[in-house]
Amino acid sequence: MPQHTEHVPNPLDSRILKTPSAIARRAFFYLQECGHLKAGNEHHTSRQNLQSFLFAVILDGKGSLNYEGQIRPLNSGDCFFIDCRTAHSYQSDPQQPWELLWVHFNGCTTEEYYKLFSAQLPPVFHPVSTVKFVSLLQELMRLNAETYADTEILTSGLLMNLLTALLTVNSITEETDSALQVKLKTVLAHIDANFTSDIRLDDLAKRFDISKYYLTREFKRAYGETIFQHIIGLRINYAKRLLRFTDKSVEEISSLCGFNDQSYFSKQFKKAENVTCLAFRRRWRD
Repeated sequence: MPQHTEHVPNPLDSRILKTPSAIARRAFFYLQECGHLKAGNEHHTSRQNLQSFLFAVILDGKGSLNYEGQIRPLNSGDCFFIDCRTAHSYQSDPQQPWELLWVHFNGCTTEEYYKLFSAQLPPVFHPVSTVKFVSLLQELMRLNAETYADTEILTSGLLMNLLTALLTVNSITEETDSALQVKLKTVLAHIDANFTSDIRLDDLAKRFDISKYYLTREFKRAYGETIFQHIIGLRINYAKRLLRFTDKSVEEISSLCGFNDQSYFSKQFKKAENVTCLAFRRRWRD
């Protein structure tokens, strides 16, 4: 039986859990969990005999991985890829808690891919660029925030791309982590951590020493959406969670999500979900 010990989830831990269909288990690479964690304090997980493979990117902070009898340090920009059937544990540094993106997955020929990967690289590695990995994990989260008829097929394709990226991480064609890519990644992490605050383009440009017009263009090019669209998407997803799992009023939720105007929040919510806030709450609680 899988053994697992873990602290109570941190409020800043955003995760998506999925139960694959029978078809997905037979034919696809399938998602089990994925998420974005910004640890508010020490974070520790210990498992074994789990039928899953885990990949994670350390965005910030420090930690360590205990795997195959060896403790490996983890720093910002590091990644790790492990077979969770093997006993393992990982934890963030209490003085510099980490922020990371992660995905648990399995299916299809994942084990064969893992064997090829482990023959080339150790479980912890530091790629020239994490941009591709970050983009893939963020897309997995966006795709699986809701479930549609083709979600599992598209998810399988993204996981295939992730495995391909892992096997070609040392390719001579690998993108270099340019100063712009580093800056965009930093801007994205800042937005993701502060999306309920009043984030203004002028303030971002000043904070990260970049032209706001250049930032706007390159952010859209790198992530497929504008900064405004990304912030609204984060706020709407947070609002959906509050509507489903709390009894807070729409006015309270509007404020908690960073909207100063409840009517504007309601308009944006209906535009995104094609249903009012209260109708969404009733639908998901019935």
